[in-house]
Amino acid sequence: MAGAITVKQLFVCSSILASNNNKALLRLPRRSINVIAGNLSSSETKKKEKEKRKRRKEIEVAKATAEAVVNKEKRRTRSSREYEIADGGEAPSSHVPVLLGEVNDIFSSVRLRSFVDCTLGAAGHSSSIIRSHSELKHFVGMDVDPVARKLGQFHIDSLMHPTLKASIVLKNFKHIKSVIADTHPELLDEGVDGILMDLGMSSMQVNNPERGFSVLQEGPLDMRMDPQATLRAEDIVNSWPESELGRVLRDYGEESNWHLLQTRIVKARLNGGLHSTGELVDLIRGMSPPSRGGRQGWIKTATRVFQGLRIAVNDELKTLQNSLYSSFDVLSPGGRLAVISFHSLEDRVVKQTFLEILGFQREEANTEVSVKPERQIEERRDKELKEKEAWIKQTVISSKGVVLTKRPITPSEEEEKLNRRARSAKLRVIQKL
Repeated sequence: MAGAITVKQLFVCSSILASNNNKALLRLPRRSINVIAGNLSSSETKKKEKEKRKRRKEIEVAKATAEAVVNKEKRRTRSSREYEIADGGEAPSSHVPVLLGEVNDIFSSVRLRSFVDCTLGAAGHSSSIIRSHSELKHFVGMDVDPVARKLGQFHIDSLMHPTLKASIVLKNFKHIKSVIADTHPELLDEGVDGILMDLGMSSMQVNNPERGFSVLQEGPLDMRMDPQATLRAEDIVNSWPESELGRVLRDYGEESNWHLLQTRIVKARLNGGLHSTGELVDLIRGMSPPSRGGRQGWIKTATRVFQGLRIAVNDELKTLQNSLYSSFDVLSPGGRLAVISFHSLEDRVVKQTFLEILGFQREEANTEVSVKPERQIEERRDKELKEKEAWIKQTVISSKGVVLTKRPITPSEEEEKLNRRARSAKLRVIQKL
């Protein structure tokens, strides 16, 4: 073909271009330069496209690897059999059951013909128990929160079978004996094989600003677990005597700066009082200078204050202690009571009450306030450490029963990563003999 460029000519032209010889380049035919430039441009384009494809593939591989790791970690804490969204399980945004695998292990060696969930919630633990124990004949779910009870009822209904009798009751677990008498009276004679208490607040409660539990959301100062109860956090903040308010912040909130908080809250009453979570949080933030931890500093203080008010509103510690006695009473020989707590006050009550149930003497806590608040908190922590060491060394068994967890069971690192609210959870178990 006339005017065609041979391979040899292309090679020569390419060599000249590569050598950056400008004089030789000027002697080249324009057609040769255009052809070579086009070839070079096409080569560069292909090279860039190849690099893009390689990069996209690397990203896809990395993404798939990351998803595989996450799914692997999820399976280690909640298997698809224990937790299936498609089969009546909870959506990811709902409350995630804490220590689910550990709770299953506790009851795996027990022949569960009867089971009571004292804090049913969304039925995460109970759903797994029902799936794992085909021998289960009697199930009782209790919850003081009507929204949680309704959701729990929905999940339990999806797991019903002809040989299972289930009762879902809107009651506080302090009424466990009367609830069993009304719904499954035969269990008063036979005893209950397994009882579970999960003392943590559900995500449904925390995430609902109208309940007043969250320090990060604006809402009324309510904090009632039972919406039918009369006492609210607002009543304590605005009406209780100053000394009683201080006791709540000190003993229930474990707040070292309780005295100043008490004074500021009482002073706020002169300006109409505090009526929302936001107003209380603003007061706490005003007392927390940036030098003391900044945002994390006031959040921790607010969390302790909210904890103290919530415990007082719901009389949580006294209710827990009485309910532990009642629950142990209705256990069958060989039956187990498992309790998941989320802060040191709850765990202390569980540990000490287990000792009392077995006949060991309870050591009363010192509530004197003659020392400085900071020193008082430090002394309390030292005392708890000594009690912990004594507890581990002690033989916790008697003719009545045995404590199966001298050291509390805590979440794995994998579970803590997937569910931050599980970090402070502690599981203790007692068995009736």
